Amino acid sequence: MKIQLAEHYGLCFGVRDAIAQAEQLAREGPLTILGELVHNPVVRERLARQGVREGALGDPHSVASPQVMITAHGASDVKRKEWRSAGFGVADGTCPLVRHAHEQLRLLVALDYFPVVIGQPGHVEVEGLIGDFPGACVVHSAEDIARLPAQPRYGVISQTTQPLDKVRTLVEQLRAARPQSEVRFIDTICAPTKSRQTALRKLIAECDTLVVVGGRNSNNTLQLVAAATAAGRTVFHIERPEQLQAEWFRDAEIVGLTAGTSTLKETVAAVQQRLEAIAASAVPVA
Repeated sequence: MKIQLAEHYGLCFGVRDAIAQAEQLAREGPLTILGELVHNPVVRERLARQGVREGALGDPHSVASPQVMITAHGASDVKRKEWRSAGFGVADGTCPLVRHAHEQLRLLVALDYFPVVIGQPGHVEVEGLIGDFPGACVVHSAEDIARLPAQPRYGVISQTTQPLDKVRTLVEQLRAARPQSEVRFIDTICAPTKSRQTALRKLIAECDTLVVVGGRNSNNTLQLVAAATAAGRTVFHIERPEQLQAEWFRDAEIVGLTAGTSTLKETVAAVQQRLEAIAASAVPVA
């Protein structure tokens, strides 16, 4: 069994910087993150060991510390103002590329386009994007397009971790469904997501089995899992190296390894080490 590591995988700069910011703030005093800083249990446990707590973005009563922090997924300006008005110090861990998506949506609304976000309904990033625009609509599938209110102009952006092919398809379906309307699309899918999706396609072409490392509720990780599964590969989605089972790989010849953008490099390295141990032995690794 051979192990092949993706060309691009794991922690992106936005997540890296948010973690560093949270750790610095934790050294300065009590800190509460308003949600999960990133969707990765290993990162959350690491922050918890440093005294960082988690609260609810919509509930000031869930927080005891005077300092709070917006997660890497961002939040609406409405929420930021609510927390500041309640007397909290608000640090912003929003990924710059998520912030860019907010800016583009705001620009489209200012130009009198009806706001549409392609993404996962209920996801914290999507909720943040639409939070300042109560009339905005979220599109996740072709069925959602039929439910859009009739508008002369649609301004479309995407959740930063959506697959580019899916987003482009939905934009074209919107144009086909509303031929009398103008549809302006601004691509806000982040570069790290695109690079990991491109690297995954290479793994799919060369490997019979894939291991994807990342949080169970990480959208970009789930997109990697979905793409590999749709391509007919055997896929194992794990969060930690100890979850790997030797018997999974009895018939595997080439195993591809990749990870979502909120997965620590050291976690991926530990998974790779365990895979190599499994490959070197016919006996399950303890």
